Amino acid sequence: MDYKSRLSSSPDILLGKPVIKNTRIPVDLILERLGDGMSIEEILEATPGIEREDILACISYSSQVISRESLLAS
Repeated sequence: MDYKSRLSSSPDILLGKPVIKNTRIPVDLILERLGDGMSIEEILEATPGIEREDILACISYSSQVISRESLLAS
């Protein structure tokens, strides 16, 4: 999925955090809800104004970011 069509970032909105386009809903909030065990359907019910594709874009974005990171051995 091309997350760029669904997500945006602007220094004027949430200090530049990535958000779902045309909202102030940050990507990390959606990912946190998924991590807490909420289903996509539950998130959609709790967050009017977003679509399933927005949630999938958040997942795609996080995958792209993580793929460029490396974990330091501890």
